[in-house]
Amino acid sequence: MTLFIKNMVCARCERTVERLLTESRLKVKNVRLGEADIEGEPNPVQLEALRNSLQMEGFELLDDRTSRLIGQIKTLIVQEIHHESQKPETMNFSDYLSQKTGHDYSYLSKLFSSVEGVTTEKYIIAQKIERVKELLVYDEMTLSEIAWQLGYSSSQHLSNQFRQVTGMTPTQFKSSHGHVRKHLDHV
Repeated sequence: MTLFIKNMVCARCERTVERLLTESRLKVKNVRLGEADIEGEPNPVQLEALRNSLQMEGFELLDDRTSRLIGQIKTLIVQEIHHESQKPETMNFSDYLSQKTGHDYSYLSKLFSSVEGVTTEKYIIAQKIERVKELLVYDEMTLSEIAWQLGYSSSQHLSNQFRQVTGMTPTQFKSSHGHVRKHLDHV
C-alpha cells in the first residue's frame, strides 16, 4: 500500500517519515518524497496515530484522490527544482507533469489552481526563486550558471523574474544581510 504525505521536501523528511511509520508499527518498504510504501493495510488506530505524529512534525497524510494528486504535483516540482532532475532538458514542465501523473495537463492545471489558489506556473516560479536564493547565499555559482541550471533563457530573464517576485535584484538580495528565504513547504 502507498501512503501519500504532504510537505516532504528533503532527505531529512524521508528519514523522519520512515521513523514515524516504524514507531506506528507499520512495516516500511520504501519512503520517497511525498510517498511511503508499506506492507499491508494499517488499522484505524495505527492510521490515526500516524496522522497525529505526522502532523506534529509538519507533515500531513493525504487521504482523498485530489489531495494526493496535488501532493504528487508539488513533489514532482520540488524534486525537479531542488533535487535531482529527472525531466529531460528538452521537455517542458507541463509535459513532464502529465507524463508522471498520467493526467492531461489542462486538468492538472485547473485542479491545482482551484485547490491551491495559484497556477502551477506561479508555483514553479516561486520554487525556482527559492532555489535561486539558496544558490546565491552559497556564492558558488555565477548568476549565468544559476540561470542555466534552472532552465532560464538568460541571466537577464532570471534577474527580471527574481525582481518581480522578491522586489529586489539578485545582487541586492546577495548583498542584503537578511537573506530571507522560505521553507519549501511554505512556498
